[in-house]
Amino acid sequence: MAESGSTLVPPRLLYVNANNPMDDIECSIHTLPKPLAREFEHVFGDNYLLGFEAANAARDDVKVFAVPTNQRAREDLVNIGDHIEMEKDRLLNVFMDFGRTFCERVRAKGYWADYIDPCSGLPMLTKHCNKVYSEVDGMEVLLNYRSYNAGFCKILTHPKW
Repeated sequence: MAESGSTLVPPRLLYVNANNPMDDIECSIHTLPKPLAREFEHVFGDNYLLGFEAANAARDDVKVFAVPTNQRAREDLVNIGDHIEMEKDRLLNVFMDFGRTFCERVRAKGYWADYIDPCSGLPMLTKHCNKVYSEVDGMEVLLNYRSYNAGFCKILTHPKW
């Protein structure tokens, strides 16, 4: 599937846990196309300008990048059962560790960074943000991945998995 024109680094696998190479994450890097820039402003407002190097720059001079991530599930997550819940927990824990570590490293360099809680759609690090971000919508815009509805949940379909 073709990426959008905003792609700076196409999707590639990162092995985030040397002890378990199955805990990999697919990442890519993108500039924000207009629909996502509006969504970004809706979710974060001016919070990304506070307390970082960007605070000294004009809003229009600040470059914001998106780093969408995907993980390959070992189970079909549409199914139900204890083993499915365990797989969902594993995926969540791998992502949360990755997101926290990634953002800590970016922030240590003096830049703003945040990641979205996949369960709530809310930012994890930026305070006073109560607007929900749809990760599935972001994947559709940035990577042209498709989704379908399963009840009240949007399911992303990965073109290779």
